[in-house]
Amino acid sequence: MANKTKIEAISVPEYLAGVEPAQKREDAARLEAIFREETGIIPSVWTGGMIGYGQYDYTYESGHSGTAFMLGFAPRRQNLALYLWLPEGDREVLLNRLGKVRAASACVYINKLADIDEDILREWIRLTLAYMKDRYPNSRME
Repeated sequence: MANKTKIEAISVPEYLAGVEPAQKREDAARLEAIFREETGIIPSVWTGGMIGYGQYDYTYESGHSGTAFMLGFAPRRQNLALYLWLPEGDREVLLNRLGKVRAASACVYINKLADIDEDILREWIRLTLAYMKDRYPNSRME
């Protein structure tokens, strides 16, 4: 099975300029700056309008393999989706400290940036980057 998620040709600034409404565009631009400051990685736009930082290759036991971004976010119509990975116990601690959020298995959803604690977000970004580098030693910071 082929991985359907890939880097798109559009630049991050160009993509973010088209995000609507204006408040979501402002929050997305601020998130981009926070992620870039904490990771030192220049992001790419991935399939589905996801802003991804770094890359890693994976292979499941089933044989399915692909390349994905290490962490990132997506400005969705309903909310902002954050893609931050940690082991379950660590994840729950940060979720409880982050602010007004809704969590799913792979995402943390926020309505607006003002609903969360930016310092906790920054901590989670740094922890995710370290976790992903450790889990995928051949990851790339591109």
